[in-house]
Amino acid sequence: MSEMQQPFQVEPRQPIGKITLFLIIINVSLFAWQILSGVSITDPTTLDALRWGADYAPLTFLEEPYRLFSSMFFHFGLMHLGFNMWALYIFGDVAEKTFGKFYFLGLYLLAGLMGSLLSGYLDIRNSYALLQHADPSLIPRVSAGASGAVMGLGGALTLLSLFPPTATQRFILDKKSLLTILAVNLAFGFFTSGINNAAHIGGMIMGAVLALLWYFTQRQQAKPMLNFVILIIGLVMTYSFYLYCQHLVEPLTPLWQEAVAQMRSQLNF
Repeated sequence: MSEMQQPFQVEPRQPIGKITLFLIIINVSLFAWQILSGVSITDPTTLDALRWGADYAPLTFLEEPYRLFSSMFFHFGLMHLGFNMWALYIFGDVAEKTFGKFYFLGLYLLAGLMGSLLSGYLDIRNSYALLQHADPSLIPRVSAGASGAVMGLGGALTLLSLFPPTATQRFILDKKSLLTILAVNLAFGFFTSGINNAAHIGGMIMGAVLALLWYFTQRQQAKPMLNFVILIIGLVMTYSFYLYCQHLVEPLTPLWQEAVAQMRSQLNF
């Protein structure tokens, strides 16, 4: 950012937030474990990705819904991990010290789950289109990464930058810089193949919604317990969307069962 202001202005740098550091350690440790177990450091195979919890919509919605969560912690190579961990370090530290540890962690996880769900929803809609005409680009793909959760943090901070700071807010958020960063990331996802932009958008939307609700509680000086209620509301929203996706999957069950069977046969998975 040569001519763009820093997105955050604050007092002299303090140690990184504990939850942010913990999330980075988990992601990096899992990646190291994968490499030690034989997974390629630059180009993991589809089989490796599935074994380590990546998301594949037919498998996820028909048999293994835990992949909506586990896929947040698998990365397709060192570069993928590096970009996401750098963004987590930048956004996460500020978000944790803005929202507080508990709310920050809830926002991060819910944004990641919503990113996975919106990605799955897009695969569902594409599969309906696939029944009408054969198009290889509509076939569900294996996806993973922390970018949905990280974009949730970016969306949350960008939302806050649109409003006057709260009385206790430690960071001055630069609206222009944050909007530019989000726009560049979304544009990069739209114009670059292999990037799951649906996960980015889903995470960003959830992060912005939770940030907006949090902001209103801060302006009203509500009791901290209300933050817990907001996270429960976010969880209910996420689960409701999951149930809606499951309802949409029912007519696709034969097609997706065949897709899962072929993948298991081809990959010996």
